[in-house]
Amino acid sequence: RSIFFMALTIPLYRRSGCTLFLDDDHNYLEMLGMVVPTHFQMELYSRPSAFTERMQDEPARWEADAAHHLHIIERWRLGQPLMPQVLRYWASHTARNQLAQTCVVYFAMPGTDGLKVLTTLLDWPGTRILLTGQADDQIAVQAFNGGLIDQFLPKQQPDITGRLVSALIRVAHTAHPRLNTLWRAVLQPAQLSLLQVPSVVRDLQAYSQKRWVEHVFLGEPFGVLGLTSQGQCEWLQLEPTAGLADLRDLASSAGVGLELMRDIDKGLRLPAVEMHQHLNLRGPIRTAPAFAVGDDGLLLGAVFTLEDSDLPQPIYPYHNFLEVQGSRSIQDA
Repeated sequence: RSIFFMALTIPLYRRSGCTLFLDDDHNYLEMLGMVVPTHFQMELYSRPSAFTERMQDEPARWEADAAHHLHIIERWRLGQPLMPQVLRYWASHTARNQLAQTCVVYFAMPGTDGLKVLTTLLDWPGTRILLTGQADDQIAVQAFNGGLIDQFLPKQQPDITGRLVSALIRVAHTAHPRLNTLWRAVLQPAQLSLLQVPSVVRDLQAYSQKRWVEHVFLGEPFGVLGLTSQGQCEWLQLEPTAGLADLRDLASSAGVGLELMRDIDKGLRLPAVEMHQHLNLRGPIRTAPAFAVGDDGLLLGAVFTLEDSDLPQPIYPYHNFLEVQGSRSIQDA
């Protein structure tokens, strides 16, 4: 049962997004602006009208972005490789960074309450967190059971800031159901089975959370395409140990030398033959040291850094995107 749970929740596609806060307490919003880690993109609102206006077109933006993902997968089914398509998407659709991922709303506000505000977002597929006052917990429980919110946190707790930041971190590393459903289609059953192994899930999640602000699992070739906050692309190639002989034969057909083929047989190095083919890279086939993924001896990995010249188009770094956002000021309009 736990294995099946992990298989559903490992993010096959994960990216950074915007967190919106709505609270009529200016001091609290200013405090959040100072304590929430700087790698989080956040917007602060003290008036429900401004917040609602910002979120008005968000469902349509999510639908438009999902359509891009769907078109990538449809073109793959028609024979176009996935890797260059994803890289072009990352380069040309920077608006994806502005999609609202999480909304944190305080319940008790003058003239309205947080639940009424959140009910206007029923078509928005992000995460809803309600901050409650001392007498609001029963209302929050009913809202949670009714599916109006994903989580509630008592605002008056001494450790509320730490709990809120922890909740935002969990949301940032949680699989989005729709994106996971879309990208499952590009993986073979045997690959999905490997991604159900708990130690494999553990290692892949640890690596992705440490290195990347965005990543996607691919099946042809098998691996993870990742993007750092500085705009550096990496390819984490994944190879089942049971398929090393086939990989050696593929490398041989690509002109790899005998000594390297021995290293492939022993699971010491992996060649990125398919990466070369799909990105039309020139020169000798690149290889990298192999390492175990998980504890069961079923899967190996190797990391390949993509240079700017390897990419179809330059990719605007997420780090630069955050800097352009400027200071975390409260939006009262």
